[in-house]
Amino acid sequence: MSRSKKEPKGCGCAAIPLWVFLLLFAGGYGAYSQRDKIDLISLIPEDIQAKIPLIRTASPASPPVHVSLPTPTPVETQPTPTATPTPSPTISVTPTPSTTPTPTTPWEKKVIRGIYLSRYQVTNNASEKTIRDRVRYYKSQGFNTIIHGVWGNACTMYKSEVMQKTLGYASCPNQFQDQWLTWMIDEAHQQNMEVHAYFEKGIKIDENSPIFDLAVEKGWIVAGVDRTHPGVDHYVLDVEKPEVANFFKNILVEFVQKYPTIDAVQWDDYLGYHAELPGKVDRTAKLTTFVQNMIGSMKQANPNVSFDICHHNPYWAKRYFAADWQNWDVDRVFIQVYSDENFSEEMKYVRKYNGIAITERQFNRLDDLAKNSEIESILLFPLSGKPEETAAQLQQIVVNE
Repeated sequence: MSRSKKEPKGCGCAAIPLWVFLLLFAGGYGAYSQRDKIDLISLIPEDIQAKIPLIRTASPASPPVHVSLPTPTPVETQPTPTATPTPSPTISVTPTPSTTPTPTTPWEKKVIRGIYLSRYQVTNNASEKTIRDRVRYYKSQGFNTIIHGVWGNACTMYKSEVMQKTLGYASCPNQFQDQWLTWMIDEAHQQNMEVHAYFEKGIKIDENSPIFDLAVEKGWIVAGVDRTHPGVDHYVLDVEKPEVANFFKNILVEFVQKYPTIDAVQWDDYLGYHAELPGKVDRTAKLTTFVQNMIGSMKQANPNVSFDICHHNPYWAKRYFAADWQNWDVDRVFIQVYSDENFSEEMKYVRKYNGIAITERQFNRLDDLAKNSEIESILLFPLSGKPEETAAQLQQIVVNE
């Protein structure tokens, strides 16, 4: 039995002469560093190269081929649209349109279109709904300001700690709801209206005041009777007395702190004396000092509140009421013209200041007043004591302008 032919095993390195390895090894470092310039394989005979597996299977390195790419012909292309990122929420700088309609009539162009409500008009046991409905009613009749009584006859309509501490009374006798003025201010501001607190009767009282006897006992009353308005005997609290002056100042400061969002306070012609009081005493300078101190304290307590007066023209106020209000540092002045006597003469003062206050007796002049662009504001005082009816009458007049 003949033997099978054995296939060679291994790499066949034994058949390679030793000098070949020495050549490769000796070339070593230098050959490696010059590998791009020296072809070591070419130094080995071809018959021996065939016995070295690594050389047998390796392909000679091809020289790098430099291919010149043709220059592409420019083609007109549309710009690649840029992806629009999702915008982050931002605060719009565009003013929000006012909900107040653009004025279309001369009446609507007046800065302040106000109506007076006496201190018992809304406060007497009024519910929140009643007060809010009342505000919306006057808005519908074309008014943008309610001037509501909060003080009169030397007592507050709201519960006052100053009143309680000084005189032993919390307020005027009334069925008071603690939040009545807060509701009114809130609803008015929602309707783009303002509320001005009316300090009705100012520094004067009559015998129906709950503190009248106490004021007499304390010596707070100026001697004599103030008969500015026929049929009503008034008495004037003497603000030259520090105790009286501090009482009024503290009342005003308390009020603007208790109701910090009130838009203004207004005092009327009862912030003054009467020329026919007995004696030849000029109280003008003392009254000016009192009012200036009161306003200064109010502004320090709440600088956002306007201090306004509705008074006689400056000549009559100073001569007959010792009220030199041109030096009082007030914010706004409305000239009180409740009579047709000297009406035309009063207009020169009305045009100079912030507006006019009238009653139903001047409704025949309302059209001219509304159309007069020099008259900034118009306030209406309902002498009838029926402000809702008076407001409706005024609305009929201004609608038919």
